[in-house]
Amino acid sequence: MTRADEDPYDHERGTDRPVRPAGPRPAPGAGIEPTVPRAPHRPPAPPAGSGALPAITGTAGTEAAPDRRAVRSAHPGSPAPLTAHRDRPAPPAGLDRPSAAHAPAGGTAHAGNTTHAAHPAHAGHPAHAGPAAFGPAGSVAVREEGLPDWLEPVARMARQVRPEQLSRFLPPASGGRQSAVLILFGEGPRGPELLLMERAGSLRSHAGQPSFPGGALDPEDGDPEADGLVRAALREAEEETGLDPAGVQVFGVLPRLYIPVSGFVVAPVLAWWRSPSPFHAVDPAETARVFTVPVADLTDPANRATTVHPSGHRGPAFLVESALVWGFTAGVIDRIIHFAGWERPWDRGKQVPLDWRS
Repeated sequence: MTRADEDPYDHERGTDRPVRPAGPRPAPGAGIEPTVPRAPHRPPAPPAGSGALPAITGTAGTEAAPDRRAVRSAHPGSPAPLTAHRDRPAPPAGLDRPSAAHAPAGGTAHAGNTTHAAHPAHAGHPAHAGPAAFGPAGSVAVREEGLPDWLEPVARMARQVRPEQLSRFLPPASGGRQSAVLILFGEGPRGPELLLMERAGSLRSHAGQPSFPGGALDPEDGDPEADGLVRAALREAEEETGLDPAGVQVFGVLPRLYIPVSGFVVAPVLAWWRSPSPFHAVDPAETARVFTVPVADLTDPANRATTVHPSGHRGPAFLVESALVWGFTAGVIDRIIHFAGWERPWDRGKQVPLDWRS
């Protein structure tokens, strides 16, 4: 298995890694970053007691973003930066203080590297019976029906966002290693949450760095232009975390992004953990732990920072669950939070230095 979001110069697991090119080494984590610096803003808070999430809107003066299906082709070069969106309201109260409708009864806290019990199904949405992630003839169904209300802005984002709004690093016209990561949202004791995993501390590259489950496309996953990338994301998540993909509902795929230092073309696959299952670090030699992070913690300004690499590269970061989330993973989370309308003003001057080993 080759991870889609890791340093390509880590050769400890064989010869399936790209060979380091000649010349200066690119900055790690440079696979995704905001297209333009976004100045802090203080949008009005939603009305008290409002349970509605803000709708995603286009930049003033431009046409609406095209449907996701219209932008699946490769995009050579780097487009001109876009105007930053500054009209994102504060997140709804339901993300900071989960309402009774969103907070499931019971469930277990996520601590350490134990196998975790599944949370109850979201109220009003019973658990799946059988492999609901797969449609007729074994195809993977991508559908939005039955999502909880708080996930609708993320589904809308998947339909509307353009590749250049996520990153200035876009796939080349040809080439690149196709891969996918699973961005799995669920509900825990503290409300909406996101599944992450942490690399083992003994690894030479990015030891202890959190990431999404995922990896490179295998031949058995099928055509990347069909449902191969979705299959790869589900397969890798099962192999790495032990979760049951039958309880996972894929509701969207973001535009593919490019990681220049490794040549990976990564499809971020969005999913709802409709029927949660136990999870754990399947291979401790590669994964230290698998854990969930409340979305409220990711949107909390106190947990946000900017990482600074010795090369000069800067990127968003999150200090959550005793971990520093940075690089490609943090960049994707940052964009989701922004375009879903959940972003709150945070101090971009709060810096976390990295070293050359990062």
